[in-house]
Amino acid sequence: MVLPEGFVLPPWYLLVPLLVVLAGVIALLWALDPPVTDRTVLAFAPWMMFGATLHVLHRIEAYPDHIEVLFASPSVYLVTAVIAGAAWIIASLLYAGGLQSTISRFVGISGTAFFAVFAMIAFNIGWERGTIDPFWPVIAVVVTGIVTAIAWVALSLSFTDVAATTGLTGALVVFGHTLDGVSTAIGYDILGASEEVPLSRLLLEAGEALPTEAYIGAGWLFILVKVALAMVILGLFREYVEEQPQQARLLLALVAAVGLGPGTHNVLLFLIT
Repeated sequence: MVLPEGFVLPPWYLLVPLLVVLAGVIALLWALDPPVTDRTVLAFAPWMMFGATLHVLHRIEAYPDHIEVLFASPSVYLVTAVIAGAAWIIASLLYAGGLQSTISRFVGISGTAFFAVFAMIAFNIGWERGTIDPFWPVIAVVVTGIVTAIAWVALSLSFTDVAATTGLTGALVVFGHTLDGVSTAIGYDILGASEEVPLSRLLLEAGEALPTEAYIGAGWLFILVKVALAMVILGLFREYVEEQPQQARLLLALVAAVGLGPGTHNVLLFLIT
């Protein structure tokens, strides 16, 4: 009821080394204690998209059989965390040695490069199979931008200072969850895609049971809940960001990843299949 379909753990001889390496990366980052700012969180956005791309390649069976389980859910999150964490460590060491002007720049550029390369691999596979169709993915991104702008203006004009306090990190949270909501709605209502997460499926089925389903589909309720949830989370984090900005922004980055990762996965999967 809670775990999504396709949730599978790799065998112990792959999982244990992966967890050991991840623990080492976390320990090094704890020791280095790099700063976490708005720019840091934005720099990790390409890494969130990179992780989604790795999973898309798993969905289209692009990996060798003996390692493909590493890119299923949830191990793909661990693999992405190891690679992105390693980039953060390298950036911190280069910055400490005076070889890099900012940590976030290295993290952002390296993440963009990784995402671009693997997204092109996925695109080329789709091109070879003759399944490329950009129309609905483009619509999803455009609608996401419009809805995000409306939600952010609403936050900015509210009596609280949530938008000003959470800044670009908050905007990324709203954008990521909006993209997930819009792409899921398009997939469910128009492209005939199924929803793997049980709770999300319940929301979609609830929207399908409403009288509005015949006119505007079932996905609008899912979009509304995702956007509202993102805004509520930002409201709850406002004081936390003021009091402990580094820790709060790190947690908000994880919240953003929960939206941006699945949203990017949907868009890229629809594009190439």
